Amino acid sequence: MSTLGQRRKHILDHIIKDGFVKVSQLAQELGVTQTTIRKDLKYLEAQGVLQRAHGSAIPTAPQIMDMNLGAKKLINFEAKQKIAEKAASLIQADESILIASGSTIALFAEAIKPKGRLNVVSVSVNISAQLGDIPGITVMQVGGILFGNTLSVLGSEASNTIENLFCSKVFFGVDGIDLDYGLTCGTGEEATITKKMMTSSQTSIVLSDSSKIGQRGFARICEVGDIDILITDSGISDEMKKRIEHLGVKLIIV
Repeated sequence: MSTLGQRRKHILDHIIKDGFVKVSQLAQELGVTQTTIRKDLKYLEAQGVLQRAHGSAIPTAPQIMDMNLGAKKLINFEAKQKIAEKAASLIQADESILIASGSTIALFAEAIKPKGRLNVVSVSVNISAQLGDIPGITVMQVGGILFGNTLSVLGSEASNTIENLFCSKVFFGVDGIDLDYGLTCGTGEEATITKKMMTSSQTSIVLSDSSKIGQRGFARICEVGDIDILITDSGISDEMKKRIEHLGVKLIIV
């Protein structure tokens, strides 16, 4: 593994698949020292993903949906990064955009390079803090109830603020894309705010790696055909490509 992020993703993939990881085996597989692996496990433990034990580690929670934002970023990291970079390239000069929260959206924010003046309306506290220091970007942080796992602001106050705005684009991620059931996310509050953001935007753009296709999250956001653009990776099947494009969605594959 050539990068720290890829190495930690490898560890996370194995602990999800096998239910445990061994320090010695990981060091051999990744070509690094056991000290390096222990540092990675210590970091991942701090993210709430695993619990360290005598030369090994086990998961702390059975479901990925319970992980915090830092841990989720490590899942399918390479695909998410490519998707994020492509999404950032769609931002035009002097636009006003809405940004949701989530692991892929956090990577998207890191990839933004403003052209002219960019106005960003954000429900994510960490994204607002990150973009607020970049020249050329003006950030409006939406107020409301802060949800710790995603560091996003939700609730009626946030919804009321967004209702009174209009932006050219909204960028958001999902937990599932099911052609019969629609786009889904982890909570009802998140679904509600995402619907408001879509209504307040001219173009709705979804960032999702292909592992989410065919999956269902807890709360329904909208029909798949209600969005304008879906950016995903090459893991999507040919049949699914045709079905999504048949719904009038522009599909961008990275």
